[in-house]
Amino acid sequence: MLMDEGTELSLTIAHIVRRLRGSHLHSQIERQAKVSPFRPGLFLYIFFMRIIIFLCLAGWERKLQNAVYRELQLPPSHPAAPPEHLKEPLAYMRKAQASWEKRVLKSLNSVSTELGVPLARMRPVAEQKELTDKWNEMGTDEPDLNRFRPVYAPKDFLEVLISLRNPNHDSSEDVSVRSHWGLIQIPLDVRDIPQLKQVFIGYLYQLIFCPWSDAVFVFCCALVISEQDSAAAQQYSRQGCPTGLRADLWALILNCTNQPQDVMYYEQLTAGVIQHDLLVDNLIYKDVKLTASNDDYYFVFEDFLYQVLLCFSRDTAVLDHFKYNSATPPKSYIQGVIPFHGFSMYVAPLCFLYNEPSKLYSVFREMYIRYFFRFLKYSGIVTLCLQFERLLQTYLPQLFYHLRQIGAQPLRIAFKWMVRAFSGYLSTDQLLLLWDRILGYDSLEIVAVLAAAVFAFRAENLMEVTSLVSAEAVLADLSTLKVMPLIQIFLFATTV
Repeated sequence: MLMDEGTELSLTIAHIVRRLRGSHLHSQIERQAKVSPFRPGLFLYIFFMRIIIFLCLAGWERKLQNAVYRELQLPPSHPAAPPEHLKEPLAYMRKAQASWEKRVLKSLNSVSTELGVPLARMRPVAEQKELTDKWNEMGTDEPDLNRFRPVYAPKDFLEVLISLRNPNHDSSEDVSVRSHWGLIQIPLDVRDIPQLKQVFIGYLYQLIFCPWSDAVFVFCCALVISEQDSAAAQQYSRQGCPTGLRADLWALILNCTNQPQDVMYYEQLTAGVIQHDLLVDNLIYKDVKLTASNDDYYFVFEDFLYQVLLCFSRDTAVLDHFKYNSATPPKSYIQGVIPFHGFSMYVAPLCFLYNEPSKLYSVFREMYIRYFFRFLKYSGIVTLCLQFERLLQTYLPQLFYHLRQIGAQPLRIAFKWMVRAFSGYLSTDQLLLLWDRILGYDSLEIVAVLAAAVFAFRAENLMEVTSLVSAEAVLADLSTLKVMPLIQIFLFATTV
């Protein structure tokens, strides 16, 4: 057992070293070591020790620690695993994911054929100049988007998830009758409330027994930022980031430094947008118009959203992440991610924190790579859906049964909240508090918990409804909800 753990650790270390060796940070440290004031006039060991001390004093140790920490926070990959297991160990899940991705790509090709619009084309010089001139004012441009439709929406994704089955599982042998109440029929292990309490108990303990004064908490967060400690920043994020420090804390957690090379990379992506016109661009314009532009909180960020999303659609480096993940995004002509209806709402809340496009882009890309992609990964989103249903079935069985009987399955209402991490449904201040915890606990579980907590909060009204339409009306407006009190009451006051 110890040997297996040692082997696992060695493989993880080797994988991280291999990843970092090709990074810009590695070349920076190597260059700094070469220009150090020490020369090999002493024993080789002493020389190397002096180099290490010099690099530590120059702050490179912390940067390296943060880089290693980032690699550890990314979804796990096992370099020694068989190729078919690198993405998804469950064969039926791999097959279903691949089938869905082909379906989305086929839909994109159908749009191209029906409308006679190429998947990609080089922009004429005059058009390139026009786009360059209006790059910071794209929200004023009103292209004709009436012919275009979203390639897929969350409800389309939900329908295929509902049909997913494990061919090796005999549901007739399932001793849990409640598992058949919901829409998700995949036998996966999810946490119940006692287990979730263990996850969040440290947060509750500090609130009750070690209350922070606002001044002390802000001072400690500022100290963490000055020390540039990613791990410590993540711990503080669990308690909710101070408003004025949230942008810096999130960037630190995500290890987004916005170095000159990051700015240059963003500018290269921008040049790609200027040079090439993609069919996907129209889908992005349409999505922003239908979502963020109609939102009272986010409409002012329309220009930023276009800039970030158009660049993201051309960022082929994002796909390197999916070598070890089953959720390979359906790719457009130049291998960028195809957005679904509502995709722009992943970016919109970040516009409140970052007004520099390159920094905004870096943070969004890292958020996507760590978290948002999970909403499009079968095993990731299915687990969240199942956890939501199990929480309601176990702790609010009468409500769940009532809604099921009137044709208002709770997941059909909550799915759109969860797949967008509640963006566009909560007020912005409450949404950012929720995302604080996603970053702090490095988990999306809290999204499913909040969805269940919303139903619990509105349970009395929901028990009186008689149709899906009336149930949706009861849950139509979430903008007045307070996220953390709702979650705390659900987790720590709910009994079976």
